[in-house]
Amino acid sequence: MNPQGAEHTSPDPRPARGPNSGGERAAAPAYRPGTGMNSTRPEPFSPTHRHTTVRSRLSRPLTALAAFSVTAGVVSGGISYAMRSSQREAHVAGTAAWWQHLIVLLLAVVIIVVLARRGFRPADLLAPLTSHAAQRLRATAKAAAHHPGAALRLLLGLLPLVILVYMPWRIGEQVLGGLDPNFIANAWGGPGYFGAMACHYMDCVLLMGVSAGLLHVLLLPAGSPTARR
Repeated sequence: MNPQGAEHTSPDPRPARGPNSGGERAAAPAYRPGTGMNSTRPEPFSPTHRHTTVRSRLSRPLTALAAFSVTAGVVSGGISYAMRSSQREAHVAGTAAWWQHLIVLLLAVVIIVVLARRGFRPADLLAPLTSHAAQRLRATAKAAAHHPGAALRLLLGLLPLVILVYMPWRIGEQVLGGLDPNFIANAWGGPGYFGAMACHYMDCVLLMGVSAGLLHVLLLPAGSPTARR
């Protein structure tokens, strides 16, 4: 009974909150890739994606593979330079492809500006070498044995994977191989050493970026339930 004139108050339906009340609200469950909850995946170069990939530790196998590829390229370029011919190869006009690479450079600038506005940072270049990337690759390879869709994803990802392994080798080869005048006489950006190196490195970085983007789309999320079946 309420005394006359007393304000009527209804009990608060919400559970009491306190250290010993036992009625604290449960925290929202975290996003787990492969579940129906929060099915929208983070953008490749969003701050959320950067936090879950680039800031994670580097994968030792992937980092070792990249280092081996670069080292093998340097050795290969050194062998090519040691076995160079004493007869100079004539430069053919137009083989430097400067105009084509100017267009590629402008395209690269546009891509960099777009990615920078989406939170891309230089550290994100290491994303393909992180443990998160290794987990996604492992999950896709594991699921491919039981699921045709995962097998198709892995098959489509083979070419980008080969490019990511080959391009570091090509970058390393240019270091010593480019010292041979015949090596760069009719190369893109040739016949100068630094011009050829700049053009080849720009092409390699763009190809690796596109390959990494394709793999981000193709590979299954780390810890995907599909890979556990």
